[in-house]
Amino acid sequence: MPISFYAIILLLVIIFLTYRFFRKKPLTQPEEKKEKKILEENVRFYQELSETEKERFLQSVRNFLEDTRVTGVNIQAEDLDKVLVAAAAIIPIFAFKDWKYNNIREVLIYPESFGDGFTQSGEDRHMLGVVGNGPLQNVMVLSRHDLRQGFFNETDKSNLAIHEFVHLVDKHDGEVDGLPETLLRRKYVVPWLKKIREKIQEIKEGDSDINPYGSTNDAEFFAVASEYFFERPDLMEEKHPELFALLQKIFTPNKAAD
Repeated sequence: MPISFYAIILLLVIIFLTYRFFRKKPLTQPEEKKEKKILEENVRFYQELSETEKERFLQSVRNFLEDTRVTGVNIQAEDLDKVLVAAAAIIPIFAFKDWKYNNIREVLIYPESFGDGFTQSGEDRHMLGVVGNGPLQNVMVLSRHDLRQGFFNETDKSNLAIHEFVHLVDKHDGEVDGLPETLLRRKYVVPWLKKIREKIQEIKEGDSDINPYGSTNDAEFFAVASEYFFERPDLMEEKHPELFALLQKIFTPNKAAD
């Protein structure tokens, strides 16, 4: 007996829904609870949000992990690693509800530091994190040790994963140059560039508590200063009020004073 037109349509709908289910299988309740617990215990930015904002942050973490693989290299990427990576991705762009990264598809987690050729052995392993180019376009590589330390150490001004995701925010306009044109209003561009020059000079003169790596170039200054801004906002506002105010205009324009 030939299959009717409606039976074929029904079959196609079932196949489509089955594909969608297995392609993006929803998180189970225990996994959801684990994600929330990891955020509550390790991510100060999340801890200081309102209950409504916490729910939005948690959903943003889940959305990021649906779209972006987190893969261990010679190690197993644990739930802790995945949630911390996602948190680092969401923190810089949390004020922008419609933001979506268009330049990341996978984050590779290495056990420790690595070499220029992504080698995990030998003495010349000075790299902790990098945003890939060429064959590694849209791929980020992070040291797991330093990923975790960025969240575990609440007294420092550093966070490796936030640093690398700020580079991706910077890159969103096509250039990694320390000028996030998609976030910074035009009237603040000149004051921002002027402040970068001033602060880099202070670092070079040894008259700054900002990580010396920030004096490498404008892009690295932006990433280093952003780590400081998100990790120790109270201290940055005290020691670098003008820089803090400009970073507010970039990352939290709804809180910044014009």
